[in-house]
Amino acid sequence: MAAPFGHLLTAMITPFGPDGAVDHGRAWDLAHHLVETGSDGIVVAGTTGESPTLSDEEKVALFGTVVDAVGGRARVVGGTGTNDTAHSVEMTRRAEAVGCHGVLAVTPYYNRPSQAGLLAHFQAIAEVSALPVMLYNIPARTGRRIEVDTLARLATHSRIVAVKDAVGDLAFTTETVAAVGDGLAVYSGDDVNTLPIMVVGGVGVVSVAAHLVGRQVRRMVAAVLSGDLAGAQRLHRALSPLCRALFLEPNPTPVKAAMDELWAPVGDPRLPLVRASAATVEAVKEALVVAQQA
Repeated sequence: MAAPFGHLLTAMITPFGPDGAVDHGRAWDLAHHLVETGSDGIVVAGTTGESPTLSDEEKVALFGTVVDAVGGRARVVGGTGTNDTAHSVEMTRRAEAVGCHGVLAVTPYYNRPSQAGLLAHFQAIAEVSALPVMLYNIPARTGRRIEVDTLARLATHSRIVAVKDAVGDLAFTTETVAAVGDGLAVYSGDDVNTLPIMVVGGVGVVSVAAHLVGRQVRRMVAAVLSGDLAGAQRLHRALSPLCRALFLEPNPTPVKAAMDELWAPVGDPRLPLVRASAATVEAVKEALVVAQQA
């Protein structure tokens, strides 16, 4: 399976210091931790990175930090997509200037463009730089799905090379894989769906759980790629309770609270998100015990 950004990418949380500012030292350490525990790439300033509450300057500085930290060992994908095409184009230029290896472009949210508008939006992003583009299809957050026919048309663009599929509909994903052929690598956008998406032709995952169980996620992906379906199923079953627990409250609040307690201080999320409850953190910890035994 051709995987232009590797098979396991982690959608990295954004660490904040006690003053609420981005903690670049902790981000540096976290990027190393993710690569050392199995990530081929890191998505910076995506949903899990709290992109809606990061300024443009914060995003670009964070791109640079992660590129400096692990850019020689992993693919760094900058989250540059917004619901404003001109803004997305400018952020893509800036991501390229600081050394990102690719960009993640989310479906424009709130203004709910037509499929023709989506096509023109993503093509404009792809035309502005030499960076490969990963589309981000997440209708639950954006209110608009990139339909299969649109994905097939976008797959013909030489720099639109992948899609992060967080549609939550395996039939839709199966149709996508069939329609795009070799033109678009399909990545799971939900940890709990990684195995089924890979079975129907996906190449890997953009993971949240890999913050905590990167080695186990890596082993599951590798098992699928090697044809060890039984091994992949065993790991999938062990990881599923954790994948569910990490979404008991809005992402990234559960994973951020868990990392804050179990790894190193990463700060609270920015409003309007609030720290995950103690009950949710306890559920994550309980599920983590099962996952780590796999």
